Amino acid sequence: MKIQMLAGAASAALLTLATPASGAGYPSTGSTSSVTANAVSGSVETFYAHQNGAVLWLPDGADSAAARELIGVLSTAGIDGMASGPALAAQANALLARARSGDPAALKNAERLLSNAWVMYVRNLQRAPDGMAIADGWAAPRQQGPIEILQRAAAANSLVAHVRSTSAVNPIYAELRQAAMASGGASDPRVLANLARVRAMPFQSRYVMVDAGSAKLWMVENGQIVDSMKVIVGKASSPTPMLASTIYRATVNPYWNVPEDLVQKLIAPRVVDQGVSYLKNFGYEVLSGYGADAQPIPASSVDWKAVAAGQTVVKVRQLPGPGNSMGQVKFGFPNANDVFLHDTPKKDLFAQASRDLSNGCIRLEDAEKLSRWLLGSAPVATSSAPEQHVLLPKPVPIYVTYLTARAEGGQLSFAKDVYGRDGRDGSTAIASLR
Repeated sequence: MKIQMLAGAASAALLTLATPASGAGYPSTGSTSSVTANAVSGSVETFYAHQNGAVLWLPDGADSAAARELIGVLSTAGIDGMASGPALAAQANALLARARSGDPAALKNAERLLSNAWVMYVRNLQRAPDGMAIADGWAAPRQQGPIEILQRAAAANSLVAHVRSTSAVNPIYAELRQAAMASGGASDPRVLANLARVRAMPFQSRYVMVDAGSAKLWMVENGQIVDSMKVIVGKASSPTPMLASTIYRATVNPYWNVPEDLVQKLIAPRVVDQGVSYLKNFGYEVLSGYGADAQPIPASSVDWKAVAAGQTVVKVRQLPGPGNSMGQVKFGFPNANDVFLHDTPKKDLFAQASRDLSNGCIRLEDAEKLSRWLLGSAPVATSSAPEQHVLLPKPVPIYVTYLTARAEGGQLSFAKDVYGRDGRDGSTAIASLR
């Protein structure tokens, strides 16, 4: 038997379902919200039309464990950017109370309301994190269609566990949300802005997450943090960007292609002061250009004073070796900022509390550990040749975020906003996300 359509107050409540929390770090969907809700409701009807009378949330009647779990999630969904969640939880509870009184229509309406609410909640979580550039398609959040969302729920071995794992989003997000709710910070603008930054919901089982705010890297597998390490990130003048991309390979014996601004500000003045022997002493070589056919040229042929003055541009790279700034291995990933993960010979810097020291790239405390996790073993150079590429067995997404609100020992804490993305009480961060 086909389950009846939502009616009355339950249907009206659905029309506000797509609107995120206004003024709390979430962009409003404006006039499209009711259209979105109606489209979802139509897809939900299609799903139920093929269920032959079966129910999803209320197989055991008004006191189903799955329904209680979902209502609990909805009741706090404001912190997830879904402002209508608490009102929908209250609506569902009211319908279930009527069902317990013997109203069969209320039970049917509650079933449909919960399915619509679950679809909109999941799609809300599957939005790309605010402020994060999607630099590679394989790392882009995949927003599922309403019917797929419900089919996945119906196929779950445990619907309660499915709701819990989906609402967790990722372990960093889940820890921050739990700490915020425990400390009464669920409505704090800075907390909401930080949650919006880390709301990355990969469909892949393995991924890397980097927080430039705390200068930490996490390796995540099957929803759990399996390992972590310190990193060094960009200083305030050259911040590490928020981005989502994919690691496809490791590069052993890497060159360090010195950025143009560093050639002008760092390399050229030292050559002027110390002569071209400076380049040889630190393993640098000068190239004829930036194309694939560029060749090494004599450093003495360059007007280094003109380079230091910004009047001439020259490409400089550092050869592989013990002093190379990239260390023994680097992990590139597509992005417009030419940022990557890499080893470093300067391990003493990881002892510092503040590790915003780089020019934007991410230096690894233990590159070999990450190599083993990504590749299954540490990459080995087959010769002394530079730039030896080793493909990963399977590409691994990487998400680089920026958190100034954190969960430490289950407690909410705040850190210095080195990059100035929060402003006072998070107002700058919120304004930038609208």
